[in-house]
Amino acid sequence: MNILLVEDNLSIIKGLEYAFLKNNYNFSYKTNVKDTITYLKDNRPNLIILDVSLPDGNGFDLYENTIKLLSIPTIFLTARDCEDDIVKGLNIGAEDYITKPFSSKELLARVNKILMRFQKKNIIKIDNITFDIDKMILYKDGQKVDLTSLELKLINLLFTNVDKVVTRSMILDKIWEWTGNDVDDHTITVYFKRIREKVGDNLITTIKGIGYRVDEK
Repeated sequence: MNILLVEDNLSIIKGLEYAFLKNNYNFSYKTNVKDTITYLKDNRPNLIILDVSLPDGNGFDLYENTIKLLSIPTIFLTARDCEDDIVKGLNIGAEDYITKPFSSKELLARVNKILMRFQKKNIIKIDNITFDIDKMILYKDGQKVDLTSLELKLINLLFTNVDKVVTRSMILDKIWEWTGNDVDDHTITVYFKRIREKVGDNLITTIKGIGYRVDEK
């Protein structure tokens, strides 16, 4: 299991690194918003521990603008014990909230509980298609489908928003974020045509003029 800590306090970083590695977790950390966004373009941790106060921004915005779209379970970590902050963190979708100072054992217990619940959601099967979100592998009739890196990211975007419409504007923004390429609506249509040629026509529903959706039937 891969844990990402977003925190700029070195003593907390070192303490949690020791605790998680000792408990057989893969542990990574970032100290600011910018590096976290860059990291998440190519990496998908199983859980994020996120400090609210960061040198170049705040954890609430980072969560809402980036992490939430990736559907990565998140625990807010902060020195703030204001009730309004706790309520805000939970209302925007975080799994849990822990205030400093804290016990590493307590944090580990919360992490274990959340991961046990989410493990059941990381492999999604729809008809003859199975997508392993952790491994970023899609199978059709039990056989791995050869998809490009961008096609896999588009599939992941749909499967992490299953039963929800992913708008064309969101897809345009994500392609720009992933590749730096400014593409248009026609290019998106071509990408999804290629994906359908590989996975079949029944998986992805086009919502005309709006976007695309994968339904968990």
